[in-house]
Amino acid sequence: MYKIMRRKQLNPTVVLMDIYAPAVAAKAQPGQFIILRTDEDGERIPLTVADYDRENGTVTVIFQIVGATTEKLAHFSEGDCLHDFVGPLGRPTQIRGLKKVAVVGGGVGCAIAYPVAKALRENGAEVHSIVGFRNKDLIILRDEFEAVSDKFVLMTDDGSAGEKGLVTNALEKLIESGEKYDEVITIGPLVMMKFVSLLTKKYGIKTVASMNPIMIDGTGMCGGCRLTVGGQTKFACVDGPEFDAHLIDFDEAISRGAMYRDFESREREKTCRLFGKEGV
Repeated sequence: MYKIMRRKQLNPTVVLMDIYAPAVAAKAQPGQFIILRTDEDGERIPLTVADYDRENGTVTVIFQIVGATTEKLAHFSEGDCLHDFVGPLGRPTQIRGLKKVAVVGGGVGCAIAYPVAKALRENGAEVHSIVGFRNKDLIILRDEFEAVSDKFVLMTDDGSAGEKGLVTNALEKLIESGEKYDEVITIGPLVMMKFVSLLTKKYGIKTVASMNPIMIDGTGMCGGCRLTVGGQTKFACVDGPEFDAHLIDFDEAISRGAMYRDFESREREKTCRLFGKEGV
């Protein structure tokens, strides 16, 4: 069993948890993910490793409440235990040799972008972090990003914090001002990553996107996380989750990602009613 050592509500729909999992913490690297089950009958869900503490044996995960399992997980408290916590899975972010990088995160994707920015900074790279949210109430990890970034730009759709606009506006402004990046790493909603990719392709800047498609087993056997990259089928769980953004078929990924949205919403409503009856 994997004990929840810390629980923190980052915004109304996003929760941070530190999970005691020393075997996972010992090997975890930025860009990788884990698969957990809340209980014996629970579904398997992938969550990216947001941070890790090898000394204390904990792994940090940050998740948004979207479906039934994340709704259920959000009701867990410090001291509760998860049934399964498997990882680390996937390929870690490749940071060696990079001297100047723009890390572009959006929404809850910033939970994945932060450990990447942190690792780049620790490896000696100059890091420019651009993060975007719909409004000030949804901002997460602002202080953490500022601590590991040589340049930090906060964007909100409505201008309630930072600058008003999209992350692509901020990135293009930096590029046009003369900033030259070895690589851009983008993590967030598929639509956001698509347009970051289109922008950087115009300027000829290598770009990597972290993909989080539907996933079941995390070993490449089920095929649920398949993507088309450069005209070939790839599996995010074993070939990724990071890929050359200029080769990803984002339109296909967006279409497949929306397939179960209504189902997730219905199942979450059922779970909410269940917890409501229990008085949680």
